[in-house]
Amino acid sequence: MEGLVMAGQLILGLSILVTLHEFGHFITAKWFKMRVEKFYLFFDFMFPIPTLLNFALFKKKVGDTEYGLGWFPLGGYVSIAGMIDETQDAATLAKEPEPWEFRAKPAWQRLIVMLGGVIVNIITGVVIFVCLTYSNGNNFISKEELNKNGIVALDLGKQIGLKTGDKIIRVNGADYKQLSDLRASDVLLGENSSYTVQRGDQTLEIKIPSNFIEKLSDKKAGFIEPIAPFKVAEVAAPEEPGFFDKFSASKPAELLPAYAAGLKKGDVITSVNANPVHFYHEVKELITKEAGKPIRLGILRGGVADTLSMEVTASGQIGFIPEMLIQVSHEDYSFAEAASIGTGRAFSVISDNIKGFKKIASGDVSASKALSGPIGIAQMFGGVWDWNRFWMLTGLLSMALAFMNILPIPALDGGHAIFLIYEMITGKPASEKVLEKAQQVGMLILLALMAYTFGNDIFKAFF
Repeated sequence: MEGLVMAGQLILGLSILVTLHEFGHFITAKWFKMRVEKFYLFFDFMFPIPTLLNFALFKKKVGDTEYGLGWFPLGGYVSIAGMIDETQDAATLAKEPEPWEFRAKPAWQRLIVMLGGVIVNIITGVVIFVCLTYSNGNNFISKEELNKNGIVALDLGKQIGLKTGDKIIRVNGADYKQLSDLRASDVLLGENSSYTVQRGDQTLEIKIPSNFIEKLSDKKAGFIEPIAPFKVAEVAAPEEPGFFDKFSASKPAELLPAYAAGLKKGDVITSVNANPVHFYHEVKELITKEAGKPIRLGILRGGVADTLSMEVTASGQIGFIPEMLIQVSHEDYSFAEAASIGTGRAFSVISDNIKGFKKIASGDVSASKALSGPIGIAQMFGGVWDWNRFWMLTGLLSMALAFMNILPIPALDGGHAIFLIYEMITGKPASEKVLEKAQQVGMLILLALMAYTFGNDIFKAFF
């Protein structure tokens, strides 16, 4: 079921963005009185071969334009008369251009049509980020709250030299406002970034390695979290075996002992094997050390002390989720503030993509970890339908789509734009044969990139 929810969110998000992107081409072409022959969500042919398996799930002609839903669920397109793209080649454009054709219009008009999709994706991304910023405001853990007890240095934090109990007082030599600033893109994607740390009586400078963002992309690796008291928020109950589990020889899930021992929501854990504990990281460390062994858990329930006995699993768990007792601050934004902050957040997606590609080019980050295809993106949406997360990721994808489409690769909008800018500068268009060959080369590049990202997703999913 989770897989279906992930796929459903991905298909809905991309369908919205592709339709809006193609609408950008459509509306600008109509504006300049070009004939738009087709407007399709998904392809009505075996992409990228326009003559193979031509059929649509739905189509309706209104005026000069056929609107439809294709059977091949990958993107979508508008077919503008007189334009070389994935739906037609130079052979179809041998005759003299008609006044309504793309190629008959001035270069500046054709350039606007080619950039129409990118412009609409940018507008969409900005609107989504502004609306989310205005409706959600900002929930954050302040610097003061974080440094009340200091940080817990998890595996990645220890690797760069942080220690549990450190207090981070500056980032890149400047003051900061909230915990999320420590993981801001300009810090993790920037050069020569560092944290200024207070450790006892010492003030230390902790350098952030240039390839650190790659390590952070590993979902299994932890970085830092606040030192905080806690109580039990949820205890994992045993799962009933599914229908197919009864007929398979798969190993049953590891039984988690907290439920059987009687741990309950709202309990406060006060000791592990008579070792007093106050914070969640202390409990976690002590339980992990006792993997596979029996322990005695001191608890406080409704003001009454008690002791629970259980055996820690081989993987070092007992089966509960903590509620961190830390103050979370909130601030609301006026619409003007949200417009400014949301727009900045939207365009930071593009700047982050540029920085990310620079990291790949320099070798600081491997492409296999940085690039994701549909499977990786679907996993980002998650197996639970959360509208806030859905729109946040859709806004992010809209800006990323705009960035990818503006790249100067033939077959993308940016590739077409390069030829049109060349024509505007020289006063002479590139030949239709050159445009056709460039389109073919661009399609090969895109197909190779698609194959790489698909294969990379599958490899990461299984290995």
